[in-house]
Amino acid sequence: MLFAAIHREPVRLAVNRFLAREQGGSETCPLSICHLGWEREQTMIVEGIGIGLGLAVAFGWAGIESRYRRGQGNTLKVSAGQWKLDLDRSHHYQIHGELTLCNPLGNLEVMVPELRAEVTLLSKDSLDGVEKKVRVTPHHPDAETRNDDYWFAYIVKKRQQTTVSLDIDIKGADLSALRVAWIRVHYTTYGPHGRIPRVYHEILPLSYPDPAQPLKWRSADSGDVLPIPTHLLTQQDSCVDIVRRYVTPHAKPGDIVTIGETPVAIIQGRYRHPTTIKPGWVASRLCYFFLPTSSLATACGLQSLVDIVGPWRVFFAFIGGSIMKVLGQPGGFYQLAGEQARLVDDVTGTLPPYDQFVVLGPDNSQGVVDEIQAQTGLPAAIVDVNDLKAVKVLAASAGVSIPVLENALRNNPAGNSDEQTPVVLIRPKS
Repeated sequence: MLFAAIHREPVRLAVNRFLAREQGGSETCPLSICHLGWEREQTMIVEGIGIGLGLAVAFGWAGIESRYRRGQGNTLKVSAGQWKLDLDRSHHYQIHGELTLCNPLGNLEVMVPELRAEVTLLSKDSLDGVEKKVRVTPHHPDAETRNDDYWFAYIVKKRQQTTVSLDIDIKGADLSALRVAWIRVHYTTYGPHGRIPRVYHEILPLSYPDPAQPLKWRSADSGDVLPIPTHLLTQQDSCVDIVRRYVTPHAKPGDIVTIGETPVAIIQGRYRHPTTIKPGWVASRLCYFFLPTSSLATACGLQSLVDIVGPWRVFFAFIGGSIMKVLGQPGGFYQLAGEQARLVDDVTGTLPPYDQFVVLGPDNSQGVVDEIQAQTGLPAAIVDVNDLKAVKVLAASAGVSIPVLENALRNNPAGNSDEQTPVVLIRPKS
């Protein structure tokens, strides 16, 4: 631009001379006009450079921010294989499991500077005299195995994985009262997002009721009902296996098996510890407008719904529900936000140790009941029942009468406390 300005100078001088003659001045003294034009040219150059630098900075910032938002940071996927439980000796229980730490990233390495495990035992009796010990043994593909229970900082390379074995010894005079082992693996990831502490949870049952034990049927409006006790259900279970193990010894042709929506969600692994939930703007603001007894009245509870259906749907469901409520139609939020809005169970919403978690609603409920009927021959339903005599059928096998289910379950035979009877068998009246 400066080069072009210099070469335009003769033209500018000619114009200045013409203007000077027209105004009665001397054509040999157009310096003021020339100086004014040169200042304007300089201003244009400086402004152009400033605009260029501003655009460069803006595009650079946008590129950096875009790369940050697209980056997955310290992503590390932790999963467990099948746990082995030796519960045959009443004075000594042994648990063995293996965890896999996988780095799914193709461009970043993730460091794991710390990893340790702890176990919490749940029992019907006192834990006095019960001893527990947890041993963590890393099995890295490129390092020797340590047997001193020390975790040395390890790098999980791009698209690679490593394994860790956990061995838990539980000793006591009589361990038959133990019900659950809640294992928490605390580990730290270190990478582009800094040093982030994380926790992996695993819940294992230590007590299994006898499937063949006699059970007492109860009378209901549309037939008889049989609440069936099970062990504490976990991700290690499946709905089909639970029905085969605990229901088929008591079932007859024509019976209907019903399972609570929360146990199904737990089997599917649809629960989250609040430490893993990061409330955003929508959840942290709107949770104040729900009743204190609602599972959406906390930032983490509402954020769990936001993570499923998205912040915009929750926000506009809140606006639409508020308008409907003013017009005399309550419950509009739950209609607009979708079925999952009614199914979230916040902390304290279910039996221990799941009372420490936010439990979501089940996924693909219809597929679950169809699989149960196909594998066991029993028609099934997934239901949401409470002590307020409210019964909602999420899914049912073809041909199952919804009114029969509602009448049979209205008094909530499964209970709403820690009865641990997630399955209810219904025998309709002929």
